[in-house]
Amino acid sequence: MRRIYPFILILLFSFQAVFAKKDVVVATFAVMPPVIDLNTPPDTVVQKMIRFWQGEIEKVLPDRPDLIVLPEACDRPQNFYVDWGLEKRYYQARKDRILDYFRGVARENHCYIVYSYKHEVEDGSFRNTSVMIDRNGAILGEYDKNYPTIGEMKRGVKAGKGPVVLETDFGRVGFLICFDLLFEDLRDAYARLKPDMMVFSARYHGGIMESMWAYTTRSWFVGCVEDRPGMPSQIYNPLGNLVATTTDYLDYVVATINLDYDLVHLDLNGEKLQALKKKYGREVSIYDPGYVGAFLVTSNSDKVNVKEMLKEFDIKDWDDYYSRSVDYRNKHLK
Repeated sequence: MRRIYPFILILLFSFQAVFAKKDVVVATFAVMPPVIDLNTPPDTVVQKMIRFWQGEIEKVLPDRPDLIVLPEACDRPQNFYVDWGLEKRYYQARKDRILDYFRGVARENHCYIVYSYKHEVEDGSFRNTSVMIDRNGAILGEYDKNYPTIGEMKRGVKAGKGPVVLETDFGRVGFLICFDLLFEDLRDAYARLKPDMMVFSARYHGGIMESMWAYTTRSWFVGCVEDRPGMPSQIYNPLGNLVATTTDYLDYVVATINLDYDLVHLDLNGEKLQALKKKYGREVSIYDPGYVGAFLVTSNSDKVNVKEMLKEFDIKDWDDYYSRSVDYRNKHLK
């Protein structure tokens, strides 16, 4: 086998970064797993859950999604939660069979899938995990819920250790599961890692916290929530604005999002943004949500990415402007 030198690998990764896919088609669901008789043999339960998800995923496949997101503990019958012994025996019989099914779906449809499930590990404890499956059906990586509820931990579910951001062919993806949404330390840790997208698998919605996560991490936010009254699954842009949602008619939604973006502040940039728009026209989108003074700048060009556009007009992004403001204030105090 020929040796691949490190500098060649650097070039390959640089090429992937520059020409990463911009428009990403994302599918998410708001569905409640079926009720299954508690006396059903575990193998039959596994088969029923696979058939259930076959029916759901068929709804989004015509849009050829790049990413399919599933809710927390998506393969657990909804009534199994009342009996941990029953639930645990189901997981022990299920093993990786449903994971393998989703790996096959990802491979056959050349898409990523985030599969969220509970499972037993070697020491006999359990984890609440989101697995990222890549387009070839391989496991790209996984994230363990950092903040299981007290009830989960009493049942033997152990906490994960920190944030996880994975590199895909369309950008950097971070993960959180349900109760994680409430914890500022985790949100701040993700903000420092600068993901392009956060994927949230849950059994509850979280309300304004979803929008807050999008804005604080400066990333697109894709929520996938188990279907309950008034709890849709929704997608937010990096300014925290809702752009797509499931409804009372459709329990799934598919949206196309552009990950070649950056946030800028209006201060010192107003005339520069006008000049940017004048030169690039439809090749750049400048979205103003109102009130916050921040803009979402997105490159629609196949030749010039958003970083290059901002550099050309000496436009500093939001985080840079924020840091400069803090530094200037501190120097002024001294």
